[in-house]
Amino acid sequence: MSRNLPVLVVQEASRQHGIDSELLDFEAELAVHLSDFGADFEQPRMVVYPELHLCGATGTPQQRREQLEAAAEPIDGPRDQHLSRIARNLGVWLLPGTVCERGEDGHLYNTAPVYSPEGERVAAYRKCFPWRPYEPYQPGDRFEVFEVPGIGRVGLAICYDIWFPEMVRQLAWLGAEVIINQVATTTCDRAQEQILVQANAIFNQVYMVSANSAAPAGEGQSLIVDPEGRIRARMSGATPGILTDVLNLGEVERVRTFGTAGLNRMWSQFRDDDPVLELPMYEGRIDPRKWRGKR
Repeated sequence: MSRNLPVLVVQEASRQHGIDSELLDFEAELAVHLSDFGADFEQPRMVVYPELHLCGATGTPQQRREQLEAAAEPIDGPRDQHLSRIARNLGVWLLPGTVCERGEDGHLYNTAPVYSPEGERVAAYRKCFPWRPYEPYQPGDRFEVFEVPGIGRVGLAICYDIWFPEMVRQLAWLGAEVIINQVATTTCDRAQEQILVQANAIFNQVYMVSANSAAPAGEGQSLIVDPEGRIRARMSGATPGILTDVLNLGEVERVRTFGTAGLNRMWSQFRDDDPVLELPMYEGRIDPRKWRGKR
């Protein structure tokens, strides 16, 4: 059976925090995108928005902090209920962009929620590597993957996370075949980020989907990369726009079985009688008997 995942990446400028009117506009615009690009697939589309799409903040650090404080809600607050309803009404896997979460400890978190076509929140990943000192968030403390039934497993990484190679490697080990990277890069290093998106795809033999904010603040250049590091689709600039693709997750299995370029099979590298490699930096180790990814 084919394992095809239709995706729709929306490169748009961020909005102010998700008050009711903004969320109604968000739903209406998403419905238009789906009518324009939502072919009648048996498998529901996965719709991906950029980082903090519904919680935009501008101005001085103090002004940004005040705006984020005003936007912050518990993960199961009113905004969550609205987003759940939108996913259910439109019948999509909805990744609405990360939101500003007020944790149970009172801290702010940059959190990526995921909603199923039935409106269930199936994941909520807190960004582990906030971009300091610019971002006022508390780091998350766990990796997050979720299952698309009958298709495969998807991992979540937010913006600066992909600068840390341990991030995507761990998600791949947890069984992720697609990594969704929601981004709000406003700076001149988007060119380097695009290379990192490709490199992470190659290192881990996974699909990478990187959705960045559009102008006036964001640098755009969203892209989708396959498990061999080839760019499948890309926005060339920062103007608002849409990327669509259908990811065949069977390609991950093919590349890992036969190797990148028919050569390199990192996930099959080790034998059970290889020595354990200590990783003192992490107070951990690579145990050859445990290297292969989980399913």
